[in-house]
Amino acid sequence: MRSVNKVIIIGNLTRDPELKTTTGGQSIVTFGMATNRQWTTSTGEKRTSAEFHEVVCWAKLAEICQQYLKKGMLVYIEGYLKTRSWENEDGTKRFKTEIVANDMIILEKRNGEDDYTPSDSTPAVTEAAKPAAEAVETPAPATTEEAAPAAEAVETPAPAATEEAAPAAEAAPAAEAVETPAAPGEVAGSIDDDNMF
Repeated sequence: MRSVNKVIIIGNLTRDPELKTTTGGQSIVTFGMATNRQWTTSTGEKRTSAEFHEVVCWAKLAEICQQYLKKGMLVYIEGYLKTRSWENEDGTKRFKTEIVANDMIILEKRNGEDDYTPSDSTPAVTEAAKPAAEAVETPAPATTEEAAPAAEAVETPAPAATEEAAPAAEAAPAAEAVETPAAPGEVAGSIDDDNMF
């Protein structure tokens, strides 16, 4: 049958985290936590008792706890129970049960503590800013593509003006038959009018 070893506690730190390093170079942090239990007796009297726990964190979680946790802070801890044993110098065997944490959430800062911002929030700001920069660059290609048809529209009347200029040039002999000196100027004026369109 499958067994379960899972612990969830919410309490206050009784001391600052203490960071150590194993012989293998791995980070380990230990700190104490206190939880309160309230109940009502058969006579209606309310009572409160405190339990004290030893918490152990490893690797990256240990470094985070060392950086942000302080005595008095309210935190959420999730992990499992582990009992270790050792012998004192006099040969007496000792046992200690600890909570090995897998997850930690800061619920409340201690009184008088300044606001803090975890370093993990920095990538979020960077990612949020990236789409905004792309949105600014996006209209640039659209402007370039729209400018091309506009340029073609300006050049299109040029061939039409050339074709209409030819009949105007043929009208020049009629002007010479009338022997009007201004005929060349009138022909030029008609070409300019056509070019206006």
